[in-house]
Amino acid sequence: MSEQNATHTKAVQDFLAEAEEIVEQLGSELADLSDMAESGELNPEVLNSIFRGAHSLKGLAGMFSFSGIAELAHNMENLLDWLRLGKLNLSQHLMSVLFNAHELLGTLIRALVSGEDSGMAQEIAACVTKINACLAPPKEQAGVSPLESLGLPAHVRGALTEYEEHRLKDNLAKGKTIFNIHTSFDLAIFDTELSAVTEILKGCGEVISTLPSAGVSLESSIDFEILFGSGRSLEDLKTVVERDNVTVSQLGSNTAPEVPAIPAEHVVHDVVKTDGDAHGAADGKLKAPVDSPQSPSPPDDAALSAKSMSRTVRVDIGKLDELMNIVGELVLANSTIAGVSARMRNEGFSRLAVELGKAAKGLERKLSDLQKGVMEIRMIPIGQLYEKMSRIVRKISREQGKLVELKFFGADTELDKLIVEDISDPMMHIIRNAIDHGIESPEVRISQGKKEKGTIRISSFQKGNHVVIEIEDDGGGIDIAKIKSKAVQKGLVSDISTVSDREALEYIFLPGFSTNDTVSEVSGRGVGMDVVKNNISAIFGMVDIETEKGKGSRFTITLPITLAIIKALIISCSGKTYALPITSVLESLLMTDKDIMTVERKEIVQLRESTLPLLRLNQYFNIRRNGEPPKEFYVVVVGVAEKRLGIVVDDLLSQQDIVIKSLGDSFKQFRGISGAADLGDQRTILVMDIGGIINETMRSGS
Repeated sequence: MSEQNATHTKAVQDFLAEAEEIVEQLGSELADLSDMAESGELNPEVLNSIFRGAHSLKGLAGMFSFSGIAELAHNMENLLDWLRLGKLNLSQHLMSVLFNAHELLGTLIRALVSGEDSGMAQEIAACVTKINACLAPPKEQAGVSPLESLGLPAHVRGALTEYEEHRLKDNLAKGKTIFNIHTSFDLAIFDTELSAVTEILKGCGEVISTLPSAGVSLESSIDFEILFGSGRSLEDLKTVVERDNVTVSQLGSNTAPEVPAIPAEHVVHDVVKTDGDAHGAADGKLKAPVDSPQSPSPPDDAALSAKSMSRTVRVDIGKLDELMNIVGELVLANSTIAGVSARMRNEGFSRLAVELGKAAKGLERKLSDLQKGVMEIRMIPIGQLYEKMSRIVRKISREQGKLVELKFFGADTELDKLIVEDISDPMMHIIRNAIDHGIESPEVRISQGKKEKGTIRISSFQKGNHVVIEIEDDGGGIDIAKIKSKAVQKGLVSDISTVSDREALEYIFLPGFSTNDTVSEVSGRGVGMDVVKNNISAIFGMVDIETEKGKGSRFTITLPITLAIIKALIISCSGKTYALPITSVLESLLMTDKDIMTVERKEIVQLRESTLPLLRLNQYFNIRRNGEPPKEFYVVVVGVAEKRLGIVVDDLLSQQDIVIKSLGDSFKQFRGISGAADLGDQRTILVMDIGGIINETMRSGS
């Protein structure tokens, strides 16, 4: 892909949006840096932020082969790096070069947005030439390095980066004392403890370098040597920071050594390190030498534009929720208008009724387009979850001493933003259990003829109105015999011979059910799986398990694409009205009692070449029926994944769009109900949780 013929794919549009944000931020920070150059007060955090922005833009542009932007950002990054390392002075001439480079970056990105041929190779070359002219090699300084007076051990001196050496020299040049802070922390908590010490030190001076070293016990602790520059005395610093596992010592002589002066043209004071360096912080705002009082000449008016360079905006999901709720209310209002039109036709207002009906139809089409548009805005690729899963796998596999490879498929499958957020914790728990209880140690795998590195495969794909996520491992599988044994011990079943393997797997979704004899931080498969199932059911999803001992397991999560507005089948039973999400409805059948058979006290019907288990809704919800049941009734066939169930209801009333509202924490324990919906005629009805009902019915055999 070249800058001249780049097609505006979604990925390129995302690049342009992010590039615009970076360039806008660079412009603001360069203006702040220019003010600092004039006043002589330099905040090194600003310089480092500009450096990181140029670095990020270079990487993004290189990824999409926008060579002109990448080249310019790369050279701009070099110039900023020399500033960071103290090889250049922050001068107004230098600011002028940076401003010109920034304006040219904006022009190049604006040309990409408009799809025009930038044709600015000469301008890029001229700007790069100006940047390179600023990068003259610094003069070599004669004499002994001021670092020699510190008496740093060879292994410490050899581990310092060029930036860290510059910060040491700069602290010494300003008369600061260099201290060595030795720490020793337990491996389990070293990150938080080290951060706490670093935050204290930042209030007293500059953390120049943090170097890890072997602790007294390699298995349980880790030590750090922190090089620290400060104007405080040794006694004062000990009072502030020293404790049992933190000791402070002063490097060099008690007075700051006399060091050779560094030429002004090669000095910039107190620049903190970027992400690639060890811990570092600025010690306040310090004077920065300035070459010339003249300000850089403003760029050409033709190069300036207040117009946004991309057509992408980032919107808080809460605003989209509010907008979707409004659309839902409009859909209900339109249903009411259509109902009024139908009644008017029946009462003889034909002409007005026809006009009103036409208006309602037109409004329905526009609302449908609006609903579709808002839903598309809410959709994001599920691949955004994959990086989180990668971090989890790396962390837990390292803790467990196991080798695990993670493979991803279908990263571009899209789901509602809120569903992606809600599914992240259940996926994380399944993966944690797969590593802990599923994947064997390298030694065991080799002894079983497997590769020493286990594999966890995560794939996602769209299936009808649902998205399916599969999490599969090639570990030892789930021990079904052990599950059945535990079920008998817990009194869940008396005769295990009547329980099939598939039914036995459902037991792991019961609260507190586990096949592990011991409890660990990363629990065995089964512990907490009731929470996984409940979280998935809360978003109208369903989880299914397949396993083979010695070969591995597969968890299949089936989810609706969106929860914002759904179509529902409105049904009645024993005088009560309910909504069934239409995505779970497969078909409906008109039947009588003669069509129903009983097998082992379970009601079923013959559906083509298979049997369909039945659930009588009035019995499930324990609704008292007034009068005789209807002689003819409907069986609504519902299904999620491969599971099927027939729900017996009295009547099918209508099909309409609904907006599902949460019932709140007080109603979480009500089985079979996932929320409520307003029908638009002052009636509020309950929405059935099809996944939960199917799971419960299949498990209990009721």
